[in-house]
Amino acid sequence: MPGPDRVRTPEEFVAGLRQVKAWTGLSYRDLARRARANGDVLPASTVASALNRASLPNLELVTALLRACGGGPETTGRWISVWQELARSAADRWQGLAPAEQQPVAGAEPARTDGPSPAPERLPSPCLLPPDRQHFVGRATEFAAACELLRASPGGPTTLLVTGPAGVGKTTFAVRLGHAVAAHFPDGQLYVDLHGAGPEPAAPAAVLGTFLRALGVRGGTLPAEPADRVDLYRTLLARRRVLVVLDNAANARQVEVLLPNGSGCAAVVTGRTTLAELEGVRMPLGVLGREQALTLLGRMVGEERTRAEPESATAIVDTCGRLPLAVWVVGARLAARPHWSLSAMARALGDEHRKLDELVVGDIAVRASLELSYHGLDPRARYALRLLSLLDAPDFAPWALAALLDTAPVAAERLLDDLVEVHLVEPEPRDGTARYRLHDLVRAFARERALRDDPPARRAEALERLLGASLHLAETAAARLSADFQGIGKHRTPHWSLPAGDVEQLLAEPLTFFDVEHAFLLAIGEQGLDGPAVGLAAGLATALTTFFQIRSHFDDWYRLQDRALVAARAAGDRMASAKLHRALGERATILDRYEEAVKHFERSLECGPDTDPTYTASATAGLAYVHRLLGRYDSATTYFTRAIELAVSTGNVNCLIYASNGLGVVQLERGEFAGALDRFTRCLHLSREVGYRPGEAQAYRCLGQTHRALGEYDLAAGHFAQAAAISASLGDRLAVTHAKCWLGDVRVRQGRPGEGRRLLAESLWTYREFANAWGEAAALYGLAGAQLAAGRPARARARALAAVRIWRGIGAPYWLATGLELLAEACRADEDEPAERAALAEARALREPQPTA
Repeated sequence: MPGPDRVRTPEEFVAGLRQVKAWTGLSYRDLARRARANGDVLPASTVASALNRASLPNLELVTALLRACGGGPETTGRWISVWQELARSAADRWQGLAPAEQQPVAGAEPARTDGPSPAPERLPSPCLLPPDRQHFVGRATEFAAACELLRASPGGPTTLLVTGPAGVGKTTFAVRLGHAVAAHFPDGQLYVDLHGAGPEPAAPAAVLGTFLRALGVRGGTLPAEPADRVDLYRTLLARRRVLVVLDNAANARQVEVLLPNGSGCAAVVTGRTTLAELEGVRMPLGVLGREQALTLLGRMVGEERTRAEPESATAIVDTCGRLPLAVWVVGARLAARPHWSLSAMARALGDEHRKLDELVVGDIAVRASLELSYHGLDPRARYALRLLSLLDAPDFAPWALAALLDTAPVAAERLLDDLVEVHLVEPEPRDGTARYRLHDLVRAFARERALRDDPPARRAEALERLLGASLHLAETAAARLSADFQGIGKHRTPHWSLPAGDVEQLLAEPLTFFDVEHAFLLAIGEQGLDGPAVGLAAGLATALTTFFQIRSHFDDWYRLQDRALVAARAAGDRMASAKLHRALGERATILDRYEEAVKHFERSLECGPDTDPTYTASATAGLAYVHRLLGRYDSATTYFTRAIELAVSTGNVNCLIYASNGLGVVQLERGEFAGALDRFTRCLHLSREVGYRPGEAQAYRCLGQTHRALGEYDLAAGHFAQAAAISASLGDRLAVTHAKCWLGDVRVRQGRPGEGRRLLAESLWTYREFANAWGEAAALYGLAGAQLAAGRPARARARALAAVRIWRGIGAPYWLATGLELLAEACRADEDEPAERAALAEARALREPQPTA
């Protein structure tokens, strides 16, 4: 086995490891299997990525790789000693620099620190920049000028426009630049790929939604109207120092509303066009010089190989037109095949001469380079690449390719390893899971081949299989979470699904699965709504309801299901329409839009006998719940009773518990405490019996409210604490806040005002984060009671009045009357008798039975 005797730099260390792998003659998958036999973990894609970088790999990977290659203790020990020396040397050089010298400098690698950063006062500053690419050469003059420009901090926001042909390295330049000047923008770095070269450029409103979330805006607080999002975005950036990188812009119109307005901000915009309509400093990028292109090739394949065959190396970069992406693709192929000579690659490029003769700038060069990699694949891998190019999702997991190919995930992973080796697919691990992505240009090339080589019916069948697999996983994950009172309902249309063992592995943690696959499932669902399998796509949209509810993704919830509802109606799918109306009614209820919720639930019920009876039960229960919120107790009782009958007849236990609990709340609000306690207790026992944890938490909250109304504060506090713990275990922050809010109110009544006010204040901020108006009023109500108990009637009156305004605005008569009664008490303590009488009179009128709508 080759040793590390002449290794002096990290680059030489990695080149030596490549020689060791070449010496074994083993593939990356062979090495992964050998490592497993040794008790090591050595993913093939991770090794391929590490051996194609110039930086020092981690010691665990190096040790596992050498053991898999057959290295004995002595040889392995020598490599480890060299690794430790290189690591110490790098650390010593860094520690020896003065703090000012440790800042990123133009043309240099961006500085990294491993020490802890100061804790933020509220939220961490966003950093959406992709990882910095290691293979960055040339551009020293442009890079130095760009760094100086962005660090200059002029009187207004700076805009740098980086333009040039496809594949010239605009994204790599912009990302490297962002990392280099990040310290100058301490309030965050935003990044987005605008997909300007693709068929569907990113919508500015959607991008603003992503940016606003990164800046701390949460849940339903995102404005719905694009103009409101622009206003909020500019308000947040007005006094901050933020860098905004807008990559791959289609035109000025797409970019204008995304540019920052703060005087301490800056923007870097990249695009293939000149973006002539935009004001800013222009920096066009051309192809690399010959020496720079040779340096890039040498870093990819190892300097020793280019030095051994200098003429062939020059022929390669010249034939590639010195376009960075073209050189990178060829270098990746050579790095993955160390047994190939450069002269062989030069001859292969010569065979494509007629295409490469046209290589000047733009897509032609990239297409020719990609064809070389494409034709080196076996037919199965080519087909996999073509199918992957059809996806509109930003990245994907191996199970998605398995569905597209109608194969097992393990076979899909082998194909992905082959594609990673030639860098046609890029590994993009996230949260410890294997994920992959296609570069936009690779996607465009492969999609051209798919449209040319694969019949439309074959492509449609592949996407339908993926929709089926996505639907099955989403339904199964939602059923295991069991957080929705809809209960477990399976899609009736037969569809493709993964093997049971793979499903079990993917859904070991259902909520984690949803968190990781959120963006993918959204994209596939929206893509499916534009194709022939509308029923499956609408089913996927419905199956995501549980996740949307738990994580409070109200924006995504509406966007996907509203589109799905339009498509289902157009297709005449009454069952899908009923399910979507039911889900959208639940969303409207949570957001305190009661009349909108009533319309959705009623339309769900109007879809007729073709609908699933379990959804009829849940839609009826949802309608009953809204009538109860509106104070229409007679109609609420009627609907709840009907929902219970339907739930019993269909075996929908979750809905049975939800509707029974709803009847108990009607009794509670009517002052029938004994009946309410009995019903809530029965709901609690049934929820425990069937394992419906959200129902258990709801029963505890309602028991807490009943004991609170009876003045039994110790019992109430225990129930609210139990409810909070269960909801926390489910990851449902909003439900946790409901319990903690009333626990805070009870703590004040127990004579523990400090703890009570803290819980109420925390609840208030969380409710505002999720734009939950009812909850905000409840927290203000509790804080008003705390101020009144502390002898501060003026402050109590102000908070009670704020709660009353909110409850009046959303149309909740029971709670409006409750708030008015507390307001009257505060007015009495504040010695304002007329205001007290007015509040009490309005409260008495509201306590009168409300007519049925």
